[in-house]
Amino acid sequence: MSEYSVSSVTPVPAKREVRAAVLAARRAMTPAAVAEADAALAGRLTELVTPGAAWTVCAYVPIAGEPGGPDLADRLAAVPGVARVLLPVLRADRDLDWAAYAGPESLAPAAFGLREPTGPRLGVTGITSAELVLVPAVAVDRRGIRLGRGGGSYDRALARVRPGTAVIALLYDGELRDAVPAEEHDQRVGGALMPSGLRRIPG
Repeated sequence: MSEYSVSSVTPVPAKREVRAAVLAARRAMTPAAVAEADAALAGRLTELVTPGAAWTVCAYVPIAGEPGGPDLADRLAAVPGVARVLLPVLRADRDLDWAAYAGPESLAPAAFGLREPTGPRLGVTGITSAELVLVPAVAVDRRGIRLGRGGGSYDRALARVRPGTAVIALLYDGELRDAVPAEEHDQRVGGALMPSGLRRIPG
């Protein structure tokens, strides 16, 4: 088995244990520490975009406690080189549709504490128009394996990303691990952006 191989069978409880530990650590962060970390992440968004470009970027609206903070979409839209920000809309089948972000007033409350754009839907293939995809994660390992919240929505969406598109997870420091439990369907990311900097994933 190579360095980047993933076991096709991993006990689900192993994922639950890691997820619970990381989420507990996030909840233990003080509001000041969260604000400082989110501001540092926002300041590093420019590292991901080519200056002078006109990129479409798929991102998300963080829920409480997720890296990036509630105004992530606004901060991303202000980055030079970003022409359009697409945000996910959770479908009834747990797949992700996409719609353009048009400011805070364009967001509406949705299931599971999410806020979603209310504009025209682009379909599940909307993600294929992106030059950069930012994804939520609970943890990422040094092989690029992403541990999410267990719904499987992003694994389905990331399978559609065009080859060569950068897929970056947003994390707090300490959430890039040597290894996380993985299953065969888990999609990999190409890097992790943290308050301390960007870590590219070899391979």
